[in-house]
Amino acid sequence: MPMSWFPKAQRCGRTRGTPCEPQRSSPKPTATIDELGWPGYAAAMCGRFAMDTTTDELIREFVAQGGRAEDWAPSYSVAPTDRAPIVREHDEREVQLAKWDWPKPANRPSGPPIIDARIEKLTTSFWRTAFTRARCIVPTTGYFEWTGEKGDKTPHFIHGDALLAAAGLTWSVDGERRFVVITREARDASGEVHDRMPAFLPAATWDDWLDPEPADEGLQQLLTDVSEQVAATLRTHIVDRRVNSIRGLDRTDATLVEAISY
Repeated sequence: MPMSWFPKAQRCGRTRGTPCEPQRSSPKPTATIDELGWPGYAAAMCGRFAMDTTTDELIREFVAQGGRAEDWAPSYSVAPTDRAPIVREHDEREVQLAKWDWPKPANRPSGPPIIDARIEKLTTSFWRTAFTRARCIVPTTGYFEWTGEKGDKTPHFIHGDALLAAAGLTWSVDGERRFVVITREARDASGEVHDRMPAFLPAATWDDWLDPEPADEGLQQLLTDVSEQVAATLRTHIVDRRVNSIRGLDRTDATLVEAISY
């Protein structure tokens, strides 16, 4: 996002004196197709993930001080534009609900939701400011990808042995918290299913990623390196085709992520 989109930073009064995240009532950034990874931003990565962990469990897992996600109900099918928990560090680390949909650039106001940011593009003008000072973690149990032709797609669930921490970016627009998931070239079990995957963070790097100090290309390289290590630990299995459509889907049904055979 161009720097001109953001008003002059306020001071938060942190020990390190880092700036507050600025607010804007109506975002007017511009972006190139290259920065967004178009055509088809929603097709760039999984369009669904599962997050079956409660708010209290997330607070314990991420050593957060608290949060504002009291109305979160675990879901086995989080879709674009849904609200889901993120972990961010502002004055303190907290768990907060945010909408999975980034504000569209002024020069491309239509199209599907913007749900991911390519790791290769984090230092370009559209993403630079959010990457520099508005990073977050998107907790997830796993995510879905599809193979096959339109109308006959087979869903796959990619997961690890425990809760996963996807690297993300977050911003507040008109008082509403938004987020995207950062993606990279697939290096996990999903490489056989899709050429992109979320960039996951091991626990040892959570503090570095959430640090409100401005980031540089060194953090981008760190994410590239560590996410490849996490990717090697992931597995995939086929799940029920019920997840192919969100209409009428019971998102609290744990069988949505269970392995089946056709």
